[in-house]
Amino acid sequence: MKVLVTGGAGFIGSAVIRHVLADTDWRVVNVDKLTYAANLESLAMVAQNPYYAFYQLDICDGAGLASLLAAEKPDAIMHLAAESHVDRSIDGPAEFIWTNLVGTFRLLENTMAYWRGLKGVARETFRFHHVSTDEVFGSLGAEGLFREDTAYSPNSPYSASKAGSDHLVRAWFHTFGLPAIITNCSNNYGPYQFPEKLIPHLIVRALAGQSLPVYGNGENIRDWLYVEDHARALVLALTRGRPGETYNIGGNSEKRNIDVVRHLCGLLDEALPSAAPHSRLIQLVSDRPGHDARYAMDAGKIKRELGWQPGESFESGLRRTLTWYLDNRGWWERILSGSYRAERIGLTGGGKLP
Repeated sequence: MKVLVTGGAGFIGSAVIRHVLADTDWRVVNVDKLTYAANLESLAMVAQNPYYAFYQLDICDGAGLASLLAAEKPDAIMHLAAESHVDRSIDGPAEFIWTNLVGTFRLLENTMAYWRGLKGVARETFRFHHVSTDEVFGSLGAEGLFREDTAYSPNSPYSASKAGSDHLVRAWFHTFGLPAIITNCSNNYGPYQFPEKLIPHLIVRALAGQSLPVYGNGENIRDWLYVEDHARALVLALTRGRPGETYNIGGNSEKRNIDVVRHLCGLLDEALPSAAPHSRLIQLVSDRPGHDARYAMDAGKIKRELGWQPGESFESGLRRTLTWYLDNRGWWERILSGSYRAERIGLTGGGKLP
């Protein structure tokens, strides 16, 4: 089998590619625009694998997609290319509309043309897998879980753009018959994550002795999912999921943000003992505009139907994550030496379409 992965140089995409090449006999075609958060160093260990190919391509480039599909003839597409950081979507929503909505449309448009040209078994077994987020559902109260049939209620430009892309994929299944599957995941963390996201952001700041900013009162709750568990779930959904279905993927690890930071500080104290605890660096800062209170996923469907469940607890996954960042300083130090400075963003708003 040959799978085309969009956004394969990103955090989750690269985890999927590493998993596929290590644990299956599939061929992988990685398509990535190589924006700021993409990093081919995350795939250095597979770069010379004869079952791996990379193309630098923008998914908004319809002609480029058509040529690539004709040349590579994939058996499936896993669509992970997306702008994904809420704070950046507040500062500049245009890029999110362009990539997440227009890009998904261009990919669907060209996938349809390609799929309609397939014959026999190749057409019957082809799958389009769209990878999305729990943020499309909005904010939960103190109780309850997001289910696959929960109504969408996105509250940020990022989540609105992902909700729109989900709706496009669903429409292409119902209207045109494209054999599509959607998965919605909770907060991912783990090795190779760009350090603008909470956990790596805190790690690199703590190692520099800088303050550890926590939005608002730190009471916002997220369900945490170790990225390698997510990669396994995505491959299962692609191979065993039913077209037209949606599957929630969660880590069964609800945590308040302040508790995430405190637990990480405890692990840092163990790994790098010093005279003063790392918790002294915690600083409450002004909240993110429109900050959702709580996300929590009901992942019962994917467990019942596909046999998946997370292998890492939050505690074990966070310990593995910190160890990786301590052992791979060169990877994230090269990022920090560029334009990214681990500074606060997401307080302005605006932006124009490309």
